Amino acid sequence: MPNVFEGCSTAAEWRFAIVVARFNETITRRLLDGAVQTLVDRGVADGRIDVAWVPGTYEIPTVAMRMARSGRYAAVLCLGAVIRGETTHDQHINRAVGNALAQIGMETGVPALFGVLTCNSLEQAVARSGGEATSGKDAARKVVGNKGIDCALAALEMADLLGKLPQ
Repeated sequence: MPNVFEGCSTAAEWRFAIVVARFNETITRRLLDGAVQTLVDRGVADGRIDVAWVPGTYEIPTVAMRMARSGRYAAVLCLGAVIRGETTHDQHINRAVGNALAQIGMETGVPALFGVLTCNSLEQAVARSGGEATSGKDAARKVVGNKGIDCALAALEMADLLGKLPQ
């Protein structure tokens, strides 16, 4: 029988950092609320959660790297909302941020979780941040979920898994 390593989404005495973009704050605040509530519900003390606000999603990796390198955190949750406009600007931001967060995790050994919404419309962003969709393909399901919650659960699981793996 092989050795199997799996993490669980309950907290120990870990600290978590959350980097959240202020741009599209009506959306990102809901992601933040979902992430914080999930961490607290899973046993993380409020005082063990540090939140850093940045101007926009593009600025998230700079602060996430600083927090990951600090050695204080089991994981860094990165929350933002990039909504497609009339140009390809959103694609450049999404690609750069996604690549940078993956690199942060590989370089530091601290997971930098991608909790950035990459939506075609404001309606999609609302539905993915715990709000109710009123039109579009998401309207049939009304509430798609809150990706901040998903990000927090993944952070807990990764922190636990990394603690179980050999160095």
